[in-house]
Amino acid sequence: MAHHPHGHGEDKHGEDKHREDKHGEHKHGEHGHGEHQQGECRHGAHGQGGHRHRHGHGHHTDIDWAEMAPHLVAQAELFTPLYERALAWLAKEVTEPGLIVDLGSGPGVVSGLFAETFPGARVLAVDGSEPLLEQAGERAARLGYADRFGTLAGELPGALDELDYPADLLWAGRSLHHLGDQRAALTAFAQRLAPGGTLAIMEGGLPSRFLPRDIGIGRPGLEARLDALQEEWFAQMRADLPGSVEVTEDWPALLGSAGLKHTRSRSFLLDLPAPASDRARAYVTDSLGRLREVYADILDPEDRAVLDRLLDPADPAGVRRRSDVFVLAAHTVHTAVKPA
Repeated sequence: MAHHPHGHGEDKHGEDKHREDKHGEHKHGEHGHGEHQQGECRHGAHGQGGHRHRHGHGHHTDIDWAEMAPHLVAQAELFTPLYERALAWLAKEVTEPGLIVDLGSGPGVVSGLFAETFPGARVLAVDGSEPLLEQAGERAARLGYADRFGTLAGELPGALDELDYPADLLWAGRSLHHLGDQRAALTAFAQRLAPGGTLAIMEGGLPSRFLPRDIGIGRPGLEARLDALQEEWFAQMRADLPGSVEVTEDWPALLGSAGLKHTRSRSFLLDLPAPASDRARAYVTDSLGRLREVYADILDPEDRAVLDRLLDPADPAGVRRRSDVFVLAAHTVHTAVKPA
């Protein structure tokens, strides 16, 4: 089974056998739903790989993960400082892991950060999208850690049955919420941990912010109104998932119910102040453009007109030209340990 090299302990678990053929349609992308502000994974931005669920008002919850690849890569690269801080925190608890598994890895940007943070470990990227895993493999080769990196294509959590060895660290970065039964998934993840191994999930946090409350055009509070639409979208996305089960999102309690101990939680900040870099502006433009597309027919007409101006490259009030654009986001990581 393919193992991702991550962490110290150069393949504590034996030879890496690349297996990239399990077909699953869950493509848990590179990060939580951010286009809808639950996190930076566009719930429309990753997860159930080709699921195509729709409900009224054009409020579609379908996600084409391969099509999302450029956005997922740009988002993860922009958020690298946040991920680096989260991984440094994990490294204080997880010492010399032999095998690290990135659950819902998408194109592998965060998988690569694990490889850098834990230079002695093997890293295995698991995702339902083979095109995204191909990108992850190409990235590993380009950045020099391909000898300890592997990929596994398949639906979570079932794909983990293909692992040859238990993992020392399982990471689910904004991918768990794309699985219908989150409690059952956590239990399945916990079963694949080695004794003393750590399960880390990134879920929750705060909606991202890109602009001041009053941007000088339209009614103040545009982003808060977009948050409300995204929360509705997220709830519908969850309801549309196969085998969807409602659960109180008390992540430490859910980790405990999976038989894990010593739960910890910590939030990490991405703070890119104004004036934004060209890369940050491109990300904000893409994010707002996707919101404009997804909610086109349910947006307040005035808010839709404001978004059109923000997205117009020639408008002085647009994202590409205004001086007050920033990126501020907070993501939360929850960890727990399998009893030895």
